[in-house]
Amino acid sequence: MNNAIVPGSLSAIAQRYHVGLAESFLNCDVLILLDMSGSMDSHDAPGNRTRAEVAKEDVIRLQNTYKGKIALFCFADYCIFAPGGIPLPCGGSTDMAAALRYVQPADDCGSKIILVSDGMPNDASETLRIAREFKNKIDTIFCGPETDTEGGRAFLEKLAAATGGQAVTSATPGALGEEMLLLIDKSG
Repeated sequence: MNNAIVPGSLSAIAQRYHVGLAESFLNCDVLILLDMSGSMDSHDAPGNRTRAEVAKEDVIRLQNTYKGKIALFCFADYCIFAPGGIPLPCGGSTDMAAALRYVQPADDCGSKIILVSDGMPNDASETLRIAREFKNKIDTIFCGPETDTEGGRAFLEKLAAATGGQAVTSATPGALGEEMLLLIDKSG
């Protein structure tokens, strides 16, 4: 599955137009940072599926809709670029600070940044400190449980507010579709 390429992903566009991956990256409009930590394996999404399974389906569908416009980064213990468009597992914790550091070189290059998570980061203060260094707004989507006893939703609201971004909550655990469309389509 790691060799699979999603139609509309940056790798698919690079192959189709016979250009380098870096060139296809230059045309993307949205950087999605997708939490793939252990908590995303919770079976509370529709159909008793995991949050990760539902998020993966939505991200694949979005790349098909916005061909060549979405750069996918997955994070947990570390962050990884997924140019083929398939969300990749990256460990067990939620190192949002590492994810932000990883994409920071692309800050202020004209792309939207949307961070998707179901919970709290490993280090909330470090994550906020790095976020405040960004020139880009960082929009967030909370895709965790309605109960949210750990405060992930409130943290993502704080992260978005720290950068002038918008925070939204998924209608159901793991689902990104409508909320992601609103953030992608919103100008500014």
